[in-house]
Amino acid sequence: MLETRALADHIAGKYVQSRLGPDEIHVVEAADCFYLATADAEGAPDCSYKGGRPGFVKVPDETHLLFPSYDGNGMFRSLGNILENPRIGMLFIDYGRPIKIRINGEAQVSTDSRLMELFHEADAVVRVTVRDVFENCPRYLHDVGRGEISAYVPQPGHVPPDPEWKKKEEYEGLVRRTGR
Repeated sequence: MLETRALADHIAGKYVQSRLGPDEIHVVEAADCFYLATADAEGAPDCSYKGGRPGFVKVPDETHLLFPSYDGNGMFRSLGNILENPRIGMLFIDYGRPIKIRINGEAQVSTDSRLMELFHEADAVVRVTVRDVFENCPRYLHDVGRGEISAYVPQPGHVPPDPEWKKKEEYEGLVRRTGR
């Protein structure tokens, strides 16, 4: 229909790698957010924004990533989907360069204490085995100014405030609150 098969095959053959290179590692480790695509056992997709302080995604080696799962809305859509279907997609964007890195792989959810201690206030850690990594054309990225890190991001010595939705009476007894 779009007649781009030859281009797609060329890009896949030349640019899609099975491991992270130094440039990709730099983008991932400097990121303060990424987008995570998951699907349930039936293949129904879901996409989530994951944010933290720069460095919240760790790269122990060129074929693995680690990222924390922080307290959220309690629906566990990402973790629940990963438990049913480990195939995920990740999109990292560095608006300043601009550059987009796509990473596809297989994920596992862990509460292993050795991994948990790497991430302050994490409920779990997701370990990703990289299958495909490639830079994606950034031409449609908007020029987004960099702002402050969200006050809700867990970090040592800081108690994040409760989001407004958690303060609603309907959630009493259903969510964890910090009291702020």
